[in-house]
This record gives sequence, C-alpha cells and structure tokens, in this order.
Amino acid sequence: MEYLYKQTFFRLVIGAMMLLPIFIGCKDSNSSQKMKRYASVTGLKEEKIEEYKKLHAAAWPSVLKRIKECNIQNYSIYLKNIDGKNYLFSYFEYVGDDFELDMKKMGDDPETQLWWKETDPCQIPLPDAVAKGATWSDMEEVFHTD
Repeated sequence: MEYLYKQTFFRLVIGAMMLLPIFIGCKDSNSSQKMKRYASVTGLKEEKIEEYKKLHAAAWPSVLKRIKECNIQNYSIYLKNIDGKNYLFSYFEYVGDDFELDMKKMGDDPETQLWWKETDPCQIPLPDAVAKGATWSDMEEVFHTD
C-alpha cells in the first residue's frame, strides 16, 4: 500500500512539474503592460452642445474600434460650464507600448479623420493647444489613488 501511495504521489509530482512551464507561460495579457492615464481639456461652443452630445450618443463603430486598436480603454468625456464658458474634460487609459505610434495610426485613419471633421468645429481649443496645432490641451495629473 505504501509503495502504491509513493508511486501515485511521484507521478503527480512529475506530472505537475511537466505542466508547470505551460502555466508559467500563460499570463494575463495586460499583466506586462503599463497603463498610463491621460486627461485633456478643450472648450465647447454653446451653440454646438446638443450636436456634440448627439454625435457621441451615436459614436461611429469604426471610430470606437480604432480607439480600442490604438490601446485606449476606459475613455470618457465630460462637459462642464464654468462662468458661462463650456469645457470638455477627457480621460482615458493607454495600455500600449508606443503612444506616439498609436496616436499616429489613429490620426491616419480615414474614418477617424471624418469623425474629427464632425467634432472639431464644435470645439474651442485653448491657447496652448492652438500653439501646438491641437484641439485638446493635455492636463497634468496631480493626484491618484487606487
């Protein structure tokens, strides 16, 4: 009986050791990626608020697909009126390895370019964005907690 127990135990240990490299090779696809948070702000024309909301209520599937393909997740845009001026606040998480390349891919995408032709006329870039030829101004993260 003891011999049978040891033989079974030995086979289990050897089997586990053979499977170990397989399990070590399997890891969560996001575990090796570093997530980086991005936030930005731009103005929104008063007369374009409803149009902007309608556009985003029915965002184009091709644009949403491109956002994911460019390693952007958890993307939100908020609207706030401050002293009679409207501002959009954008937040997203980037999980890719090359932000510049992914943003170039997004900017080169014909569908995304058409989308921006719809949304850009609604917005009022802040002076620092204008100086860079951009629509959105990057924001500095000053606090975060999980």
